[in-house]
Amino acid sequence: MDIQPFTSVSADHYELLLMADPSRTMIASYVNRAFKFAAEIDNQLVGVILLLPTHPQTLEIVNLAVSKCHQNHGIGTKLLQFAATRAQEKHYHTLEIATGSTSLGPLYLYQKQGFRITSIEQDFFSRHYPQTIWENKLILKDLIRLQKSL
Repeated sequence: MDIQPFTSVSADHYELLLMADPSRTMIASYVNRAFKFAAEIDNQLVGVILLLPTHPQTLEIVNLAVSKCHQNHGIGTKLLQFAATRAQEKHYHTLEIATGSTSLGPLYLYQKQGFRITSIEQDFFSRHYPQTIWENKLILKDLIRLQKSL
């Protein structure tokens, strides 16, 4: 797998970004400010990760997605490890990520990679997303923030 930066967001990139964040408005709020990286296998796009400096010495993963047919093959883990390495190289001390309270797979993955829950923003998705989001047969309401010290 090869992970390389990209600057122009293609339709294929956007399709993956929407898997992690179903709001075009929310994506538009961060996509042009973020460091963008694509994961490819045999020149086929399989994942994306967007990194955004948010606080002094903190880099946030604002979008992380792996194509459905390539999930559960370690690509998400490799992208998280890439983000941690990149953050350390750029002298960040904290890596942050947020996900939905009903995102059971990502919550497990992030904690397995050393992220710890730091806060819960109740009703985040109800307030910031016009449409109800269903995930794992539950209505997504709360945002969970996690951090990893580097």
